[in-house]
Formats: sequence, structure tokens, C-alpha cells
Amino acid sequence: MSPIERTAVPSGDAAPDAKEDSEIGVGPSVDEAAQRADEPGPTRLYKRRWMIVLLFSSYSLCNSFQWIQYGIINNIFMKFYNVDAFTIDWMSMIYMLTYIPFIFPVTWLLDKKGLRVIALVATALNCAGTWIKVASVKPNLFPVTFLGQFCCSFAQVFILGMPSRIASVWFGSEEVSTACSIGVFGNQLGVAIGFLVPPILVPNVDDVHELAHHISIMFYITAGVATLLFILVVIVFQERPKLPPTLAQATARSIPPEDYSYTASILRLLRNRPFILLIITYGLNVGCFYAVGTLLNRMIIEHYPGEEVNAGRIGLTIVIAGMVGSLICGIWLDKTKTYKQTTLAVYFMSLVGMIIYASTLNLGHLWLVFVTAGLLGFFMTGYLPLGFEFAVELTYPECEGTSSGLLNCCAQVFGIIFTICQGKIIDRFGTLPGNIFLCVFLLIGTILTGFIKSDLRRQNANRVAKAAAEKLMSGQDYGATALISQPDAPPAKHNQ
Repeated sequence: MSPIERTAVPSGDAAPDAKEDSEIGVGPSVDEAAQRADEPGPTRLYKRRWMIVLLFSSYSLCNSFQWIQYGIINNIFMKFYNVDAFTIDWMSMIYMLTYIPFIFPVTWLLDKKGLRVIALVATALNCAGTWIKVASVKPNLFPVTFLGQFCCSFAQVFILGMPSRIASVWFGSEEVSTACSIGVFGNQLGVAIGFLVPPILVPNVDDVHELAHHISIMFYITAGVATLLFILVVIVFQERPKLPPTLAQATARSIPPEDYSYTASILRLLRNRPFILLIITYGLNVGCFYAVGTLLNRMIIEHYPGEEVNAGRIGLTIVIAGMVGSLICGIWLDKTKTYKQTTLAVYFMSLVGMIIYASTLNLGHLWLVFVTAGLLGFFMTGYLPLGFEFAVELTYPECEGTSSGLLNCCAQVFGIIFTICQGKIIDRFGTLPGNIFLCVFLLIGTILTGFIKSDLRRQNANRVAKAAAEKLMSGQDYGATALISQPDAPPAKHNQ
């Protein structure tokens, strides 16, 4: 299919509201941006956009795989490095902790330097972390493997909030939710592989040298993939298309850099009440997912001893079901634009899925755990792209990386809190009270989601711009028609 070309009028870059702009002092309002829509500007969709989002999805996969590769075989790494369970839990939680202090500098860098620089730094850090791990396969080198994991967790800061940004910069208004879902899809697939592959590559054997050999194989494979992806990003990844894909992006490009302030943007976001509610509810939901993923091995082994491989397969089931849910939700949003209703429905079903999973985990039927875990994953993991896209709608025209960064920052905070608290509850009272603990917070999140005002600013901006373009074109057509239809003037009479 050839690239689609069309002439469009740039849409307004709507700030949260004119009052806030006057108080904070920076940022165009809806009316100011609409005034810029007085000349048609070209927009275009390029085939290359699919290559960009798939490459991003691939290196996101490689990074997220490493988040859970220690936790899913928690007992094996405890034995190899001679450390306790809580220490191995930190190999997952370091991903959450690193994100919190670094997200704001990274988002500022995204605003100043753009997508390509962020992609290069992300893949370089990820590649470096994997090779450090290769050098750490000795029982006395746990600090080295922790350093490698820290590098990978730092790379994640440059990755996690990017799907909505790439979707907005490269994709048309009818594709942004689907493109965002594809970006999130890579992260989810990486987690799925992280659940599945480590228990297969690293069996629970007693011989330390044999165990080191298996761990080394896993680390070398990861390093090879990370190196290849870094090279591809250097060669292929492009900052942005020559022409913008949408009316909204056309106007965003027309804003002079001096009109934008990162600090003012953060302040406007923090004064946006619907977005603040979304930050809290997103954090609660994704924080619960992080806790379940990190502690899954411990929960399964407690009720089904020796089932490390099936624990990984259950994690795979959770994420694969969530990937299907993500794609379905993305396509649904592109077709219906029902952001609030879809988000609320999926959130409520995440709560239902968690209740069913918690109540069936200890029944002794492993096949039933697979089914209930799949139901939980379909909705809980499927919620991820919904939160990203709803945030972009509520905060337009603020930078997508900034809004996504705030969402993820809250998720990391809740993820650390929930993982530590649920782990302590499981150790003292068992898995059922630990899962009930998460159900309570999912219930709170569902209630708060119902109070989020559905203010779809990006959709409104596109409608205003399209209306302005149609009005301008109709005016030009009317002028041309009037000129053509005007009768010829009679020849002038000369006085004789």
C-alpha cells in the first residue's frame, strides 16, 4: 500500500485550560492553537512507521525479559549466589526503584533531543548490562550481576514511556491506539519470554558448575540479542517522519521551542485533576501486576512444590492473555474512542480476575490456576495501553513521554510497596491473605476510575482542525466557483 497523502490544517495544541496557562505562564491554549490553523499544511503516513514501532517493540522485549529472569527461578538463584529470597526480589524491584528518580531527567532529554537519542541510549545501556551479567556467573560475583541488572533497569527508563510518543509522532489518528498497543506488546512479550525461558534454560540442579554453565548460556543469548538490536537502532531508527502524520502533530511542529517549558508542562499536568486520578488508578493496577509477577514463583512453589517450569508457564499464560487483551483494546479504542468506559470495564474485570485467581490458587488443581491466571492477565495486563492512551487524551498537547513517565513512575512506587508488603504477608500468613491485600487496592482503583472525567482533548483538537480545514477548502471552492460563473462584461461603448 502506498503512503497516504492528504492536505490538512494543523490542529490546536490545547493546554489544559486558558486559566491555568495564564497562572503558570507557558503553553498555548485551545483558542491560541486554533488561531494557528489558518493555513493548510501537508500530512503523510509513511510505510517506515511500522518498522520503527516493531524495532522499538523488539528492544523493549529484550529489556523486559530481564526484569523477571531472576525472580521466576528465585530459588535457583538463591542457591547459586547464596542469598535470601528478599535479595533476589530486589533483582526485579531494582527496575521499579531506578525508574523513579531518573524518569524526569529522561523525559526532559526526550523533549530536548528526541526519539532517536533516547533509543540509542536505551539500547546501549541494555547491551552493556547484558555483557556485565555474562561476566558475573560465579557464586561470589552477585554484586557484579546486580550491577548488570542495574544497567538494564536504567535502560528501561528510556523505554517504558515511549509507546504513546512513537504512536503520536509516526501514526495517523485512526492508528495511534493500535500502534501504542504494539509498542506495549513488545514489553509484554518480553515478560512472557522471561517467565517461560529461564526455567527451561536453567534447571534446578545441585552441581554448582553445571548450574553456572546453564546460567551462562542464558546470559550469552541475551547479550547477543541485545547487541544485534543496538546495531539495528544505530542503522535504522529515525527521529521522525519528514511530514507529520496528523493535524495535531502538524501544529505541534509549528510551535517555537521558546513557547514550550518542561517545568510548566509538569505543573499543568499536576493541576489536571482527571489525569491525577488516572495516575493513581494506573499505579494501583500496574503495581499489583508487578507484585504478582515478581512473587509468582514463590506463590506457585508454596502450593505446588517442584513446579518451577509450570510457574514460568503460568506467568507466560498471564502475559500472553494480556497481549491479546492489549491488542483487542487498542483496536477497540481506535474504532469507538470510548476511553473512559473501556478503561472502567477492564479495571473492574481485573478485580474480578484477581478475586478468582486468589480463591482458586490453593485448591490443588494446577490446570485451574492456568485458566484463572489467563483470565487475570487478559484484563490486568490488557489495561496497560488503555492507561497510556487515556492519559494522552486527557493531557493533550503535553508531551506524551511526560504523561507516560508520570504514569509509570506511580506504577513503580506502588509496585515496590505492593511487592514488599505482599511478600511479607505471604511469608507470615500465606498466599491467600497476600492476594486479598491486592484485591483491596484493585477495588479502590476501580472506584476512583469511575470518577475520572472523560475530557478527550486530542480527539477534540483533531475535530476542530478538520472542521477548519473543511471550512477553508469550501471557501476556496466558493471563490473559484463565483469567479467562473461571473458573466463576461459587455464591451465598453466609445463616444464618437
